[in-house]
Amino acid sequence: MFLGHYAAALAAKALAPRASLGTLTLAAVLADLLWPALVLAGVERVRIHPAQAGPTALVFDYYPISHSLAALALWAAALGAAYYVRRRELGAALVVAALVVSHWPLDVVMHRPDLPLAPGAASFGLGVWHSIAATVAVEASLLAGGLILYRRATRGLGLRRWPLVAFAALLAAVFVAHAFGPPPPSVAAIAWVGQAQWLLVAMAWWVDRVPQRPALAAA
Repeated sequence: MFLGHYAAALAAKALAPRASLGTLTLAAVLADLLWPALVLAGVERVRIHPAQAGPTALVFDYYPISHSLAALALWAAALGAAYYVRRRELGAALVVAALVVSHWPLDVVMHRPDLPLAPGAASFGLGVWHSIAATVAVEASLLAGGLILYRRATRGLGLRRWPLVAFAALLAAVFVAHAFGPPPPSVAAIAWVGQAQWLLVAMAWWVDRVPQRPALAAA
């Protein structure tokens, strides 16, 4: 799953209107932000299998710290608590925590059975990734829904539309490049490119800045 995580962040704006889209995006993709660093450190493992069916050539051998449900629950508690300490908004903190955990069920839909409940526990995955057509349909539908819900939640706040359009276009371009491009040259290249998702988080923060409304300014 790629676009679906960003869609979850966009949709969550309706539940936490004072939280910035950057914060919500950070929470939704936290697992994918942790994973490249853990791969580079040799803690988690992935292989490249070009002959594998579907839009990705990656085989995730071991990633319980970034992607197991138990670990994500702990990361969710930590990020939610940090947000609450900083902003004193319990509702938004709970949304942030829920977004972190949402990464697991969303990935289960797409992944092969490689997502563990906990380190050493059973792994799950419905394998929608086996079909490029199904992958595109699911991911595009989720992104469209997230964009619609975000626009509804921010209507009347004076937001400019073009930053959101640019953000959505960039997400779509990254997805297409991954789904239809050649296999990555190496595991290290995957991990370093994965670090670039921090730029998407920064762009999300920029999308919904509303300096003319201090009372509703993004957190």
